[in-house]
Amino acid sequence: MSESDVTREGVTGARPGRDAPAGGGNGHGRHRRRRGRGEQSMVPEARFSSYYGKPVLKKPTWKSVDIAGYLYLGGLAGGSSLLAAGAQATGRPALARTAKLGAAGAISASLVALVHDLGRPARFVNMLRVFKPTSPMSVGSWLLAGYAPLTMAAAATDVAGRYRVLGAAATAGAAVLGPAVATYTAVLISDTAVPSWHEGYREMPFLFAGSGAGAAAGLALAFVPAEQAGPARRMAVLAAGLETGAFRLMKRRMGLAAEPFEQGGAGRLLRAAELLTAGGTVLAAVAGRLHRGRAAAVAGGLALLSGSAALRFGVFHAGVAAAEDPKYTVVPQRERLRTAGAD
Repeated sequence: MSESDVTREGVTGARPGRDAPAGGGNGHGRHRRRRGRGEQSMVPEARFSSYYGKPVLKKPTWKSVDIAGYLYLGGLAGGSSLLAAGAQATGRPALARTAKLGAAGAISASLVALVHDLGRPARFVNMLRVFKPTSPMSVGSWLLAGYAPLTMAAAATDVAGRYRVLGAAATAGAAVLGPAVATYTAVLISDTAVPSWHEGYREMPFLFAGSGAGAAAGLALAFVPAEQAGPARRMAVLAAGLETGAFRLMKRRMGLAAEPFEQGGAGRLLRAAELLTAGGTVLAAVAGRLHRGRAAAVAGGLALLSGSAALRFGVFHAGVAAAEDPKYTVVPQRERLRTAGAD
């Protein structure tokens, strides 16, 4: 029933106090009032519907593989840069090289996905014509423009074995920008009107930070010898705790807007992400204690990489589902208006 139907029923239907018999007669009216427990609404509760069943918001036009992949690869790159700097500082060359190559490869693929979604490279270049601190897209574009060359320089100097001072400086610079690269996309999607993204603006950066760190740890565990993978194992455990805690807190605080995270394809992806992350973390933790833990480390690393990807794709599809259903836009608005009116 639409709001217009409710309004018409209120005007033309029975009107207690006018159409109902009052005073004399058999006293049924008074009898009913005595038996009642407080006021009772004579108009049924309205069910929500939008005009012609159309969405209130325009569905995001971003391509699923491109943008969800862009969200995932940026997190992997940022986490890997942090891991590379730590490995270089503690004398773990195999871990440092894997993390540097991972960061450079992931951010390159991320930029390819972004440009493919934009349609042509010139559109990305156009975003660099001005710097607008209040725009997450503008800040993110400049961040990528500064971060990507640093990862390339760090990886190239490590592979070549030359210009070590330049390589160390590039590695440190990429590590400074890495956390912002891993989390700015959370700010970007939270800045939209999509309810299941916007309502999670407090916890989404922490969720993406945990997811990115988990992916970086997974990459290292899959390709680095066990004797040098200690920092990656510890990062995996911390990342899983941050990701799981942030996601559960976010869903609890969001209320109705959290529904798309638990339904349909997005819900299946996010449940898979939770299982993969938990399983990968357990395997990562026990791999260092096993005499022949290489198989467990590889399996755990691949599970962490897959879990991070499933989470990013699940968050993306949950936002699209929330934009398509007008309930998630209008019902919270009515609740806020009702609360404001009560105050």
